[in-house]
Amino acid sequence: MAFWLKQRRIPLLPRLLTLLIFLLYNSKVPATARIGKGSLLGYGGIGVVIHDRAVIGEGVMIGPNVTIGGRSGHHEVPVIGDHVEISTGAKVLGPVRIGNHVIIGANAVVIKDVPDHAVVAGVPARIIRIQQNDN
Repeated sequence: MAFWLKQRRIPLLPRLLTLLIFLLYNSKVPATARIGKGSLLGYGGIGVVIHDRAVIGEGVMIGPNVTIGGRSGHHEVPVIGDHVEISTGAKVLGPVRIGNHVIIGANAVVIKDVPDHAVVAGVPARIIRIQQNDN
């Protein structure tokens, strides 16, 4: 909603929405982050932190206490594909590309690119399997 308002050059409401989200849910979901249609923040987005320049695809499910942000020494931030599930407590950090239909396990720390249909877990995150494509 805040991103939509910002695109339409409505200056004050996006800032107020961002502040309200922070106060209610202890989350930072900035109006400048590009979040695709149908993407959801689980449990109201409690504890979620998203970088100002992050790009999140359509139909992404983001669990509570997830961080999608920068990494020391890197200018670029994550780009997340469509239909990705980011489980509770996961961190997606730095100049990484997450493919489509990816599952990121709870508390995983993703610092490398992840291909389409992968399931990743661990610290640092590793591919534990590739899901079969039903197409």
